[in-house]
Amino acid sequence: MLNRGDKIGIVCCSNGQKQYYADKIKSLETTLREMGLQPVFSAYIYEKEDVFSGTAKERADALMEFYRDDTIKGIFDISGGDVANGVLPYLDYDIIANSPKLFWGYSDLTTVLNAIYTKTGKMSVLYQIRNLIYNCKEEQIADFRNTVLQGEQDLFRWEYELVQQSKMQGVVVGGNIRCFLKLAGTEYMPDLNGKILLLESYSGTVAKMETYLCQLQQLGAFEKVAGILLGTFTEMEAEKCNPGIEELVKRIAGKEMPIAVTRKIGHGTDAKGILIGRELELINFKVNYL
Repeated sequence: MLNRGDKIGIVCCSNGQKQYYADKIKSLETTLREMGLQPVFSAYIYEKEDVFSGTAKERADALMEFYRDDTIKGIFDISGGDVANGVLPYLDYDIIANSPKLFWGYSDLTTVLNAIYTKTGKMSVLYQIRNLIYNCKEEQIADFRNTVLQGEQDLFRWEYELVQQSKMQGVVVGGNIRCFLKLAGTEYMPDLNGKILLLESYSGTVAKMETYLCQLQQLGAFEKVAGILLGTFTEMEAEKCNPGIEELVKRIAGKEMPIAVTRKIGHGTDAKGILIGRELELINFKVNYL
């Protein structure tokens, strides 16, 4: 929870923002200031060389500067893309472990969110703060303000349907399926035993999703997790793919696997947030954070 007047750090650990997005970034800054927050931008926001706003170490150091700065009360990543996992070896997980600050990001920041949980046991938030300026901005601003400044849970309340088995309970890990799999075989991959595995995606249709799900199967994920929570799969849904993601997961994960589906977690501009690293119970259409 933040207070009016608090400073928040804005970073790009993944692809830098394109220069022609400057007006949108300014709009985000204005929106945050109107809420009473004071955004402080890192020096590595915009592309300088190809997709890079800086080297992996420079981007990591910018993030750690915000963790070390006691005047910064929360940290929000506004990027996505491909290169966030490059920062992982340069982060100081001891400092992160001892910090009360939450890290927020989505998509490619799945790598950072899960690395933070794996190395520190701390929660982070899968959510893109740029949603505050897009076409669902009124609802997003209300949910964000009520949650972050007033201590409510609006941003973390989302509807779902259990489509296989009747309940699931466990600590949430995962996020974007492609980006989560970058952690496979590394020290940053979370232990999947007893976890709820969140999976969502922006790009990719049936063949790619089959590939990713088979990799998870071959990693033994579906023998370990307590359930699978499916968010949105943007390109698959736009293309009306058959089979859809729900059917693919049922085929590969098996009939005994608890599976839930939500339209409110993923890359949509109406997406809500979810706490990576927090225990969750899904039963009877009610989200219980434990």
